[in-house]
Parts: sequence; C-alpha cells; structure tokens
Amino acid sequence: MASIGIIIKNGLTLTKRIPVARKNPYKSQERLLIRHLRKAQFTAFGQEYNFSKILKSDDKVAAFQEMVPIHSYESILKWWQMCLEGESSVCWPGKVDYFALSSGTSTGTSKYIPVTRTMIKTIHRSSVKQILSLAYCNLPQNFYEKDILMLGSSTNLEYNGIYYAGDLSGITSKDLPFWFQPFYKPGREIASTKNWQDKLDLIIKEAHKWDVGAIVGVPAWFQILMERIIELHKVKTIHDIWPNLMVFTHGGVAFEPYKKGFESLLGKPLIYLETYLASEGFIAYQARPENEGMRLLVRGGIFFEFIPFNDKNIDSEGNVLPNPEVLTLNEVEEGVEYVLLLSTCSGAWRYIIGDVVKFTDVDNYEIKITGRTKHFLSLCGEHLSVENMNRAIELVSEEFNIRIREFTVAGINIDKLFGHHWFISVENGSVDQALMKERLDFYLKQTNDDYITERKHALKDIYVDFVPNEYFHGWLKANGKEGAQIKFPRVLKKEQYENWKTYLRDNAGITINN
Repeated sequence: MASIGIIIKNGLTLTKRIPVARKNPYKSQERLLIRHLRKAQFTAFGQEYNFSKILKSDDKVAAFQEMVPIHSYESILKWWQMCLEGESSVCWPGKVDYFALSSGTSTGTSKYIPVTRTMIKTIHRSSVKQILSLAYCNLPQNFYEKDILMLGSSTNLEYNGIYYAGDLSGITSKDLPFWFQPFYKPGREIASTKNWQDKLDLIIKEAHKWDVGAIVGVPAWFQILMERIIELHKVKTIHDIWPNLMVFTHGGVAFEPYKKGFESLLGKPLIYLETYLASEGFIAYQARPENEGMRLLVRGGIFFEFIPFNDKNIDSEGNVLPNPEVLTLNEVEEGVEYVLLLSTCSGAWRYIIGDVVKFTDVDNYEIKITGRTKHFLSLCGEHLSVENMNRAIELVSEEFNIRIREFTVAGINIDKLFGHHWFISVENGSVDQALMKERLDFYLKQTNDDYITERKHALKDIYVDFVPNEYFHGWLKANGKEGAQIKFPRVLKKEQYENWKTYLRDNAGITINN
C-alpha cells in the first residue's frame, strides 16, 4: 500500500509542475454539445427534435436552443417513462440500466433520473480530476496511503427486472475503479447494507480499525457519525480514532451552518473541499482549497445553460416562465444568480435541475450554489436566498458562541401582510429567543438589501422557535426521507409547514399558532 501512496504522491506532484495549456471553456462546451447531438440524433428524442437538422446549422448552439424546449421533470417524464418501461434509445443510445432516486428534501415522491453507463464512466473520470486537485493541498506523502471513508447510500440497489434504482452515491460506488478499492471504506459489505441506521451502527463499530485520511459526504450525517464514534469509544475528538484525518470533501448542503459544531469534534484543522455531485451528474468541484468557488466540469459530459434568476424569468413559486432569457458559458457574469439547465450523456435535455448558482470567477468558470429555485423565500419581494440564510445563521452562531446544526424557515401571513417563521436547533449554550430573533433579523438585513426594504413595509415580523435537533431528523424519517443524500428543506412550503407543525405538536409537544 505504501508503494501505491508514493506513486500517487509523485504523480500528483508531477501534475502540479506540468504547465496546463489554457483551453477555451465555451469551445469545449460547444464541442461537447455537438458530440451529444451526434450520439443521440437517431434516438426517439433526437428524431422528435430533429437533431440531424441542428447538426447541419451554422450556429449549432443557437439552433439547439431554438428547436429543443426547456424541460422540467414533469415535462420530460413522458420520455423517461419509456426508459423506465425498458425501451431502448429513447433519449440516449442504448438501454438505461440505472435510475438515480433524487435525494429530495420534501415529503413528495422521489424522482427517477436516468443514469447511463456513459454517465457512470464520466463521473469516475471527473472524480479522478478532483483527486488530482489534491496536488494543490500540499499533503504529506503518507496521506495517499490512508483510507477514504465515503458515507453514501446502499450499493445494494433495487432491481425490478428492468432497471436498478437507488441513490447516485450507491450506483457509482457499486462499481468503483480497481485502483481505488484498497482505500475505500466502509468496504463492500457495509456499503451494501440497506437500512441506513444499521449502516451507521456498523461504521461506528468498525471505525477504530481504519486509518482514515479523508472523509466524503453530507456534513449533517458526518457530524452525527463522528459524535457517535466519539461517544462509543470514549475519546475526546475524532482524531483520537483517526489521527491522520486531513481532508473533508463535502456536498449536498452549504457547510457554513455546520462548521462550528463540526469543528468541535476535531483535534486539529482539516482541509475542506466542496463538491457538486447531483443525481443528474458531476457538475463541479473545488479545484483549490483557497478558492471560494467550484470549477464547472466543462468537459464532464454536461452542456450547461444559465437562466438569470429574476422576476422576468422566474415566478414567485420558483417556476421558469415561458420564453426565458437563456445564456451560455461565454455570456455569464460574476455575482449574478442563474438557474442551471443541463443537457447530459444520460438523456437529460435542457433540463431544469432546480439549483441556483452564481459565478465567483468567470475566467476560471467557478461557481457557488446559492439555493434552490423552490427554496428562495420571496413573499413580497424580499428575495431571501439560502445563501443569505446560511450567512445569517453563521453570524448569530459566532456572536452567541452556539452551535446550530439545523434550521428551516416558512413564509406566513400576518394581518394581510407577511412574516417569516424560523425553527432553529441550538446545541450548546443558551440564548434568549427574543434576542436571537433580534440579531437574526439584523444579520439578514446586512446580507440582503431587498430584505431591508420589505421589513419596512410588507414583511411585518419574524418569529423564532427553538426545536431540538432530534425532531428535524425525526420529521424526515417520519416522511420516509432518511439516508446519505437527504437534507432538511431550508424553506418550508405551505403543505410542508402544516405537516411540520403537526409533527412538532404530536411528537415534541410544541404547539405553533401561526
């Protein structure tokens, strides 16, 4: 194993020293789209939207945008349903053998996202690119001999005689590259465990046997996992179990609200790297730890388009309006929020993924996720994003020296005007709810000018209730939403809000009158 570590370290060092030829990212995207169109021109979808004609156009990107409509999950489902029924060459050549169940943060049914074998190979290649980026982290040679713990969903996928279904993490972990398998933890047997709590129990029991150098997963679940490992083995920090732990690659949700509580479990600092792996594909990764943004994988099997996130293009419910403005990578600007559209080698075409991003560095095509189209709160024009919420929670955590693991907010009506109702989990220390409300409101005003304006007019008040963390996870479990990729919704829509209030009343004895 040591010899493999030396080879990897030397290879990464060499990669860092070799000058990289600067490539035009938009040209790479244009070539990728043309390859996709050629590959899929004889599929049912390609014939319906005349991909052959698009390929004969002088401006193929413009022709593609003109002839292929934007699709939501509901509108593209008629095509994907044919794939689910076993039909071949519907949206991409060949039969789709895998479907990723969308992680979901609501009580609705899961979406089935096609995952082709081409996409699986593309994700593995993109993962290698992320590993190569570790060359910029100046890690010691022995790091490359350590285990990597990936907290993902079960690799024991459901099979109905036509296709396999499960979370994307389970699909991609089922067939890992041979060279990676010696480093992979928790190992094949534990990884195949279907029950989520049973899997956590097995990892906690075996944790002391591993020499973990890097962990990969969603922050909330890793915090729970580390707390339980520390408790079982009666140690002070996770570094008493894994002294060589150096890197945390995280994704799924913003890390900032979890950081204070997460770091209280450590014996020394970690390098944090963010990754953007969605059910639809590997979108971006943090190439350098000192940079805020994640670099788009412009040659990673996905053609990107961007809809400016404004009232001209998006309605108050987060839906894309007819005939929106749509931009390509060469037209975007830094600091502007965009709704992502994806066209992939899994047969998603101009597909609304539901995420909102903004560019932190256009020259290096680096982005950060600012929220979801459905998880912005704008009852009266306050345009409060998940990024705004995360920042405000981070600031109140620092001010009061408290750890906040989970929070959510709902829009409510107050005397023909509007309000926000916050539910916050405070783990340590104590703070008065009235003071929390005052300071949270203050920091939200600091982060969002529209919020300041509306607090003077239509946004009458905000309310804060403290809720123990166990009820956040309990609500997810009660609604059948438990697993590696599951996140609590940052914004509760009307039905979710009513469901949440009922759950708190029946299980926590907390009555909400709003």
